Amino acid sequence: MTSGIRDTGLITRVAGTQTAVLAGGCFWGMEDLMRRQPGVLQTRVGYTGGRNHYASYDRHPGHAEALEVVFDPAKTTYRDILAFFLQIHDPTALRLPIDDLALSYRSAIFPVTPEQAQVARDTIADVNASGLWPGEAGTTIEPAGPFWEAEPEHQNYLERYPNGFNCHFPRAGWVLPPLPATASV
Repeated sequence: MTSGIRDTGLITRVAGTQTAVLAGGCFWGMEDLMRRQPGVLQTRVGYTGGRNHYASYDRHPGHAEALEVVFDPAKTTYRDILAFFLQIHDPTALRLPIDDLALSYRSAIFPVTPEQAQVARDTIADVNASGLWPGEAGTTIEPAGPFWEAEPEHQNYLERYPNGFNCHFPRAGWVLPPLPATASV
Protein backbone atom coordinates (compact mmCIF):
# COMPACT_ATOMS: atom_id res chain seq x y z
CA MET A 1 0.00 0.00 0.00
CA THR A 2 1.30 3.43 -0.78
CA SER A 3 0.96 6.57 1.23
CA GLY A 4 -2.33 8.17 0.36
CA ILE A 5 -6.04 7.93 0.85
CA ARG A 6 -6.10 4.10 1.14
CA ASP A 7 -3.37 4.05 3.82
CA THR A 8 -4.89 3.53 7.27
CA GLY A 9 -1.83 4.66 9.25
CA LEU A 10 -1.89 1.43 11.25
CA ILE A 11 1.36 0.08 12.69
CA THR A 12 1.97 -3.50 11.59
CA ARG A 13 1.00 -6.09 14.21
CA VAL A 14 1.75 -9.77 13.54
CA ALA A 15 1.01 -12.48 16.11
CA GLY A 16 4.17 -13.80 17.80
CA THR A 17 6.24 -10.76 16.79
CA GLN A 18 6.96 -7.27 18.06
CA THR A 19 7.14 -4.03 16.12
CA ALA A 20 9.58 -1.16 16.65
CA VAL A 21 9.04 2.31 15.16
CA LEU A 22 12.21 4.40 14.93
CA ALA A 23 13.39 7.65 13.34
CA GLY A 24 17.05 8.49 12.89
CA GLY A 25 17.63 10.54 9.78
CA CYS A 26 17.05 9.40 6.23
CA PHE A 27 14.96 6.24 6.30
CA TRP A 28 16.79 4.54 3.39
CA GLY A 29 20.00 3.85 5.29
CA MET A 30 18.25 2.79 8.48
CA GLU A 31 16.12 0.30 6.60
CA ASP A 32 19.07 -1.11 4.66
CA LEU A 33 21.07 -1.86 7.82
CA MET A 34 18.22 -2.87 10.11
CA ARG A 35 16.67 -5.40 7.73
CA ARG A 36 19.90 -7.45 7.90
CA GLN A 37 19.85 -7.82 11.68
CA PRO A 38 19.18 -11.24 13.24
CA GLY A 39 15.52 -11.71 14.05
CA VAL A 40 14.25 -8.89 11.82
CA LEU A 41 11.39 -10.26 9.73
CA GLN A 42 10.27 -7.23 7.74
CA THR A 43 10.74 -3.49 7.45
CA ARG A 44 8.95 -0.61 5.82
CA VAL A 45 9.68 3.09 5.68
CA GLY A 46 7.19 5.85 6.29
CA TYR A 47 6.28 8.96 8.23
CA THR A 48 5.14 9.37 11.83
CA GLY A 49 4.90 11.90 14.62
CA GLY A 50 3.54 14.77 12.57
CA ARG A 51 0.51 16.93 12.03
CA ASN A 52 -1.33 15.53 9.04
CA HIS A 53 -3.06 12.36 7.91
CA TYR A 54 -1.97 10.58 4.74
CA ALA A 55 1.57 11.92 4.95
CA SER A 56 3.72 11.70 1.83
CA TYR A 57 7.27 12.60 0.86
CA ASP A 58 6.12 16.00 -0.37
CA ARG A 59 3.64 16.60 2.46
CA HIS A 60 4.64 15.46 5.94
CA PRO A 61 4.79 18.52 8.25
CA GLY A 62 6.26 17.60 11.62
CA HIS A 63 6.58 13.94 10.70
CA ALA A 64 9.87 12.09 10.95
CA GLU A 65 11.13 9.84 8.20
CA ALA A 66 10.74 6.62 10.14
CA LEU A 67 11.30 2.90 9.97
CA GLU A 68 8.92 0.19 11.10
CA VAL A 69 10.73 -3.02 12.12
CA VAL A 70 8.84 -6.27 12.71
CA PHE A 71 11.02 -8.72 14.61
CA ASP A 72 10.93 -12.12 16.27
CA PRO A 73 11.35 -11.63 20.05
CA ALA A 74 12.67 -15.21 20.33
CA LYS A 75 15.66 -14.21 18.17
CA THR A 76 16.33 -10.61 19.24
CA THR A 77 15.12 -8.14 21.84
CA TYR A 78 13.68 -4.67 21.60
CA ARG A 79 16.78 -3.45 23.46
CA ASP A 80 19.01 -5.08 20.81
CA ILE A 81 17.01 -3.31 18.08
CA LEU A 82 17.38 0.01 19.93
CA ALA A 83 21.09 -0.50 20.63
CA PHE A 84 21.76 -1.08 16.93
CA PHE A 85 19.56 1.88 15.97
CA LEU A 86 21.59 4.13 18.30
CA GLN A 87 24.82 2.77 16.78
CA ILE A 88 23.98 3.45 13.12
CA HIS A 89 23.08 7.14 13.41
CA ASP A 90 24.35 9.94 15.64
CA PRO A 91 21.74 10.42 18.37
CA THR A 92 23.87 13.19 19.90
CA ALA A 93 23.67 15.55 16.93
CA LEU A 94 21.16 18.31 17.55
CA ARG A 95 19.40 19.52 14.46
CA LEU A 96 18.76 23.24 14.91
CA PRO A 97 16.76 25.26 14.21
CA ILE A 98 13.80 22.97 14.77
CA ASP A 99 11.70 23.33 11.64
CA ASP A 100 9.83 20.82 9.50
CA LEU A 101 13.01 19.78 7.68
CA ALA A 102 14.86 19.17 10.95
CA LEU A 103 11.85 17.32 12.37
CA SER A 104 11.93 15.02 9.33
CA TYR A 105 15.39 13.80 10.30
CA ARG A 106 15.16 13.80 14.11
CA SER A 107 16.24 10.94 16.33
CA ALA A 108 13.12 9.49 17.95
CA ILE A 109 11.70 6.27 19.32
CA PHE A 110 7.95 5.65 19.08
CA PRO A 111 7.18 2.82 21.56
CA VAL A 112 4.07 0.80 20.79
CA THR A 113 3.68 -0.58 24.35
CA PRO A 114 4.39 0.72 27.86
CA GLU A 115 7.08 -1.98 28.16
CA GLN A 116 8.82 -0.65 25.05
CA ALA A 117 8.70 2.87 26.49
CA GLN A 118 10.51 1.69 29.63
CA VAL A 119 13.12 -0.20 27.61
CA ALA A 120 13.64 2.92 25.48
CA ARG A 121 14.19 5.10 28.57
CA ASP A 122 16.59 2.53 30.06
CA THR A 123 18.52 2.13 26.80
CA ILE A 124 18.98 5.87 26.33
CA ALA A 125 20.12 6.12 29.98
CA ASP A 126 22.63 3.30 29.31
CA VAL A 127 23.94 5.11 26.22
CA ASN A 128 24.38 8.31 28.23
CA ALA A 129 26.06 6.50 31.13
CA SER A 130 28.39 4.47 28.88
CA GLY A 131 30.63 7.34 27.84
CA LEU A 132 30.99 5.67 24.42
CA TRP A 133 29.01 8.27 22.44
CA PRO A 134 30.41 11.79 21.94
CA GLY A 135 27.69 13.35 24.10
CA GLU A 136 24.21 12.90 25.51
CA ALA A 137 21.65 11.24 23.26
CA GLY A 138 19.09 13.76 22.05
CA THR A 139 16.78 10.95 20.99
CA THR A 140 13.21 11.68 22.00
CA ILE A 141 10.66 9.13 23.11
CA GLU A 142 7.36 10.10 21.52
CA PRO A 143 3.90 8.52 21.63
CA ALA A 144 3.27 6.07 18.83
CA GLY A 145 0.72 7.40 16.40
CA PRO A 146 -0.24 6.67 12.82
CA PHE A 147 2.55 5.30 10.64
CA TRP A 148 2.01 6.47 7.07
CA GLU A 149 3.74 4.14 4.61
CA ALA A 150 6.12 5.91 2.25
CA GLU A 151 5.72 5.70 -1.48
CA PRO A 152 6.88 2.49 -3.24
CA GLU A 153 10.01 4.16 -4.62
CA HIS A 154 11.26 4.64 -1.04
CA GLN A 155 10.73 1.03 0.10
CA ASN A 156 13.93 -1.05 0.00
CA TYR A 157 15.57 1.83 -1.86
CA LEU A 158 19.18 0.75 -1.28
CA GLU A 159 18.42 -2.79 -2.45
CA ARG A 160 17.43 -1.33 -5.81
CA TYR A 161 20.10 1.40 -5.82
CA PRO A 162 23.08 -0.04 -3.90
CA ASN A 163 25.16 3.09 -4.55
CA GLY A 164 22.36 5.44 -3.54
CA PHE A 165 22.61 8.05 -0.80
CA ASN A 166 23.26 6.58 2.65
CA CYS A 167 24.52 8.38 5.75
CA HIS A 168 24.08 5.44 8.16
CA PHE A 169 26.80 3.05 9.26
CA PRO A 170 27.63 1.05 12.39
CA ARG A 171 30.11 2.90 14.61
CA ALA A 172 32.51 0.30 16.05
CA GLY A 173 32.95 2.20 19.31
CA TRP A 174 29.25 2.76 19.93
CA VAL A 175 28.28 -0.72 21.11
CA LEU A 176 26.33 -1.09 24.35
CA PRO A 177 27.49 -3.98 26.50
CA PRO A 178 24.91 -6.73 26.86
CA LEU A 179 22.62 -6.66 29.89
CA PRO A 180 23.22 -9.23 32.63
CA ALA A 181 21.54 -12.56 31.93
CA THR A 182 18.96 -11.88 34.65
CA ALA A 183 17.62 -8.82 32.81
CA SER A 184 14.67 -9.42 30.52
CA VAL A 185 13.71 -7.05 27.71
